[in-house]
Amino acid sequence: MNSDTPRLSCIAIVDFSQDIRFLYVTESFTELLGKYCHISTPPLPLRDSLSSRHLLIITCMLCTGWDVRETIGRPGSDLVHPDEFSVVRQLHYGTIRQDKAAVLAYLRLKHKDPLKGYLLCAISRTVVHNVLVGSISPASAGIKALQNASTAQEVDFVTPVAKDFEFRRWGDPSPMPPSPIPNIPLLLEGTGEAEDPNAECKDGILSFKPLPKQSARVALILDRFSMHCPVQYCSNDLLVETTVVMGRSFYDFVSPKNEQRVREWIDMVKAWGVNERGQPSDGGFGFGRFTLLYKGRDSRGEQKKTAPSHGSRRKELFATLKGQLSKTPLLGSSSSKTHNSSTRDDELPVDAIFSAHSDGILLILRSTAAPSKSSEL
Repeated sequence: MNSDTPRLSCIAIVDFSQDIRFLYVTESFTELLGKYCHISTPPLPLRDSLSSRHLLIITCMLCTGWDVRETIGRPGSDLVHPDEFSVVRQLHYGTIRQDKAAVLAYLRLKHKDPLKGYLLCAISRTVVHNVLVGSISPASAGIKALQNASTAQEVDFVTPVAKDFEFRRWGDPSPMPPSPIPNIPLLLEGTGEAEDPNAECKDGILSFKPLPKQSARVALILDRFSMHCPVQYCSNDLLVETTVVMGRSFYDFVSPKNEQRVREWIDMVKAWGVNERGQPSDGGFGFGRFTLLYKGRDSRGEQKKTAPSHGSRRKELFATLKGQLSKTPLLGSSSSKTHNSSTRDDELPVDAIFSAHSDGILLILRSTAAPSKSSEL
């Protein structure tokens, strides 16, 4: 990506601890919480006389200075506004305990310069086995906010002013989607599955030990600026081995029968993940299901082989006509041969959540069937 292109949405991974420690952030973290805060468009005559690059320099000048290197291992709770600290910790706890996916929250994050205060951000989260994976982007009104809220499984408004980003579906009597922050005192004092002996609430502040692993899910980060979408990050080895998948085209791990459809899905979320200025950003969630090949294949090589020449097409047509004219075609043998040649021993149906961000495509996968090793993981 061009170094002059603003990065407006970063991908972040945090742990299950009460401190919400950063384990991984993409490079846009610095620029996101830095140069971009609020766009104030110059007057129309001036706009017309400026190039898009100069216009960008004028409109994006706020910088927080948080560096990626100083962020890894840092408690995310340190960046939260003091008035929202207890609520954010409860939200973090509830998100993990309820194994949530594709949920959104609006809250304020700290600027490195104390004189610049806090930045209202939209933060997405999905529980991925033993970490929380999501994105951070500056909250802005308009189509992007509507799209994010409309595709999220739930939306929480931690910052009161964020109610401006509350949207309703046509005919819904309540804000979309209704999901109040868990009542932690009642949750901890209850019985049954909701009770957690490793957590306590004192003076309105929740404290808990690192939470146990949740559903078997995998998070992949794909290069959104390549048509082959090579894998840049893999969170665990539950569905695919990290050493096998890293650096390879994501489509190497998609069944050929689903490849075209998955390409269309990814192209769609890429189109969603563009802001009003045509800059790569976030754009809500997309959901789908396809067959994963956990051993992989050579998708590029297969594409070259499956592109028939003019001569091979004539031979294929002749063979087809010959089969149709035959009095005793071997339909059973032909069908069996075709089935065997298209069946692999590494196929795994998966559910997927796609979302586009400035640094890449975030893809969350889970098996549609119960994992055979779930008890061991």
